[in-house]
Amino acid sequence: MASAASAPPTPNNLKRIVAASLIGTTIEWYDFFLYGSAAALVFNKLFFPDSDPLVGTLLSFLTYAVGFAARPLGALVFGHYGDRLGRKKLLVLSLLLMGGATFAIGLLPTHATVGTAAPVLLTVLRLVQGFALGGEWGGAVLLVSEHGDARRRGFWASWPQTGAPAGQLLATGVLSLLTAVLSDTAFGSWGWRIPFLLSGVLVIVGLWIRLSVDESPVFKKALAQAEAREGAAEKLPVVSVLRHHWRDVLVAMGARMAENISYYVITAFILVYATTSAGVSKQTALNSVLIASAVHFAVIPAWGALSDRVGRRPVYLLGAVGVGAWMFPFFSLVDTGGFGNLVLAVTVGLVLHGAMYAPQAAFFSEMFATRMRYSGASIGAQFASVAAGAPAPLIATALLADYGTSTPIALYVIAAAVLTVVAVGVAQETRHWDLADVEPATTPAAETGSAAHSPAADARTV
Repeated sequence: MASAASAPPTPNNLKRIVAASLIGTTIEWYDFFLYGSAAALVFNKLFFPDSDPLVGTLLSFLTYAVGFAARPLGALVFGHYGDRLGRKKLLVLSLLLMGGATFAIGLLPTHATVGTAAPVLLTVLRLVQGFALGGEWGGAVLLVSEHGDARRRGFWASWPQTGAPAGQLLATGVLSLLTAVLSDTAFGSWGWRIPFLLSGVLVIVGLWIRLSVDESPVFKKALAQAEAREGAAEKLPVVSVLRHHWRDVLVAMGARMAENISYYVITAFILVYATTSAGVSKQTALNSVLIASAVHFAVIPAWGALSDRVGRRPVYLLGAVGVGAWMFPFFSLVDTGGFGNLVLAVTVGLVLHGAMYAPQAAFFSEMFATRMRYSGASIGAQFASVAAGAPAPLIATALLADYGTSTPIALYVIAAAVLTVVAVGVAQETRHWDLADVEPATTPAAETGSAAHSPAADARTV
C-alpha cells in the first residue's frame, strides 16, 4: 500500500506542518471554549439578567449551542472548497473568521446598555464562531495526516487534536488568572472582555505560522490527476461522500457521540454543577479544569501512538467504555467538594476522553478517499456535534434543574457511550489504509456505499 504520495516528508517540514496545525487549532479552540466558560460564569448575568439564575444559565448555554448548529454548515462549505481548492486556503479563512468573531464579542455592549439587542448580537457572533470551527477541524487534521509518515499517522495526526485541551487550558488559564486578581464586580464589569480581545493578538501569530506551510502533497497529486482526467477537481465532493461513504459518515457520527458529549459535560457543565450543587467556588472549579486539561494535552499523543501499534478501534473503544464507566464515580467525587477529588474526577475523565479523541483524526481521515476527504471527515464530525456537544451542557443543566441530582446526567453520558461502542464496533480497522487513494473504484460495493472495504479488497484508485 506504500506510494510516493505517502512517503515520509523531511522531519523539519513535518514539524512545521504539525506546528501550524496545532497553533491554529489551539487558537480556534481557545476562542470556542472561552465562550463556553464565559457562558457558565458571567453571560447569564450580562446578557440575560432578568431571568432566574439557573434559567439564565440555560439561556446562556442555548446561545452556546447555537455555535454548534452552524458547524455543519461550515463543514459543508469548507469541505466543498477544501476538496476543490486545497486545505491551506480554507484553514487561513477559518482562522480569520473565528478570531474576528471572538474579538468582536469582547467589544459587545451588554443587556444593561442596549437591551435585547445584546443577546441577539452575541448569538450572531456565536454563529460565526461555529461556522469557522466547522471548517477548521477537518482541514487541520488532514493537513497533518496527508503530510505525515503513514507508519506513525496516528501519532502525528493526534497533535492537532491537542489543540482542544491547549485551547481549553489557555482559555481556562486566562479566566482563572482574571478571577483571581479581579473582584467579582470588576470581572463582571470589564474583566471578562480581556480574554476575548486577546484573541486578536493570537490570530496574528497563527496566521503568520499557517501561511508559511505548503499544501498537502497528497491533495496536489489528486487534483493534478483529476484535472488531467476530467478537466476539473471533484465538482460536488459532498455528493460523492454520500454516494460512496454514507456508512463511513454514520460510523463517524456515532463515534463522536460519547467523545463530544462527555467532553462538554466534563469541562463546561462541570463549572455549573460544581459551583451550584457541590458548593465549590468558581476559582476552584476553573483550576481543576486547568490542571486536568494539562494532563489531557500530554496524554493525547500517547494514545495516538498506541493507535499506530494496536489499531484505531481498540483505543477508541477503550475510551468509550472507560468514559461510560467513570460517570458515577465522577459525580461522586465532585459532590465531595474537595479540590483534590475534583481534580481527580476531571483528570481521569479527560484521560479516558483522550483515548477517543487522539485516534479520531487519523481514523476519520483514513475512512475517506482524497478527493472527498475534507468533506467526508468534516461532515461526519460536525453533523454529530449538533446532536452531541451542542445540547450536552443544555441537557445536563436541564436534567439538574428537573431532578436535582447527577444520576440522570450520568445515565445520559452512559447512553452516548453505548452508541459509540456500537458504531466503532461495526467499523473497519483503518490504520494500514493508504491516504494516497483518490477515489473508490466503481465496484458494486462502492456503488452501494459499503464501508466494509479493506486494503486488499477495496481497489481505490488514483
